[in-house]
Amino acid sequence: MKKYAYIGCLGFIAVITTEFGVIGILPQIAEHYQIGIDKAGWLLSAFALIIALTGPFMTLLMSGFDRKKVMLTAIAIFLFTAVVSAMSPPFWLLMLVRILPAFLQPVYIATALSVAVSGADQKQANKLMGIVFIGVALAMVTTVPFATWLASIWIWESSFIVQGIVSTVALAVIYLLLPAMPVQEKKSYKSQLTILTKPTFIISTAMNFFMITAWFSTYSYFADYLNKAKGMDGTMVSYMLFLFGIIGVFSNWIAGKMLSWNVPKTTALFLSGTVIMPFLLYFSGDSLPANIISIAVWGFLYSPSFQNASSYMISSVPDSLEFANSLATSFGNLGVTLGTTLGGWMIVAKGASYNPWIGLVFGILAFLMIILRSILEKRAEKEKIIIPCP
Repeated sequence: MKKYAYIGCLGFIAVITTEFGVIGILPQIAEHYQIGIDKAGWLLSAFALIIALTGPFMTLLMSGFDRKKVMLTAIAIFLFTAVVSAMSPPFWLLMLVRILPAFLQPVYIATALSVAVSGADQKQANKLMGIVFIGVALAMVTTVPFATWLASIWIWESSFIVQGIVSTVALAVIYLLLPAMPVQEKKSYKSQLTILTKPTFIISTAMNFFMITAWFSTYSYFADYLNKAKGMDGTMVSYMLFLFGIIGVFSNWIAGKMLSWNVPKTTALFLSGTVIMPFLLYFSGDSLPANIISIAVWGFLYSPSFQNASSYMISSVPDSLEFANSLATSFGNLGVTLGTTLGGWMIVAKGASYNPWIGLVFGILAFLMIILRSILEKRAEKEKIIIPCP
């Protein structure tokens, strides 16, 4: 139902604003706490690591609860995090409150997607999931760049104030417009865990992990990369985030329609950015027009990455939407953790300009997983049509 998909989308904006809102202010946080940019990056990577380690288990644990209450609880914790973070607490406390909502982030995403596609057929489900995932792009075009811009002209804590406002709005809309949604029939843990034995799902999970690692080795340090490698100041970075996001809204819409046509080919098309972008960013040099074009291409190819990863994984196990989504979120965030960690190490060891080449390596690994899954599926299809002799 579209209404539920748009409600899920709004909550997704709050989730993404909280998780990725720190990207544009990592240099300021590092300066405030007198720490290295790689250590400040743990505000993002630790968040993602908690999601990766606990996401599937939390989703299984919460799978029997009323979906409205689950979504409300998750967003309420995001709001609490924003309030405490805005008070510029000691770094250890900032890290702690950043971790808290990570436990329920995959639960919110899996639940919101499940609510959105309830009663829809597979083709319609991809479109409704696309609406929910547009929340990622909308956050990139509105709240994330606005928070970065506000932090550049005021104080870095203002980024968390923006996160708190967005979470408050999402909380109110879910409470007022979403009806109670108790689970009618809870699937057994065993029936959901059987997807872990399917080779195509395991390969799809690896593809997700490699793809997100590739993208986030540079994107996690978007502000630092544009500042050090391209010579842009904080205000220009916020403009580039806005451009990145506005292109991403259109890109997510296109991806949602394309996924209804062909999931593997759509995923491969957008994954090609991990191979293309290192060369575009390298040859754009210090030219502002060339960099604007490069960032627009980057935003178009990157923005549907989580949507593509989830759809690609679910397409191998269409009857296990919620648990498969939670695993997609977890392994995607494990990719965020590895990408952020490798990106931070590269900045310290070699410099920010080398980060996109990490993406090239992991992008190629992701392509290999797509090829491997295709081979297995074709082999399985051939085995099905072979009729044994009597």
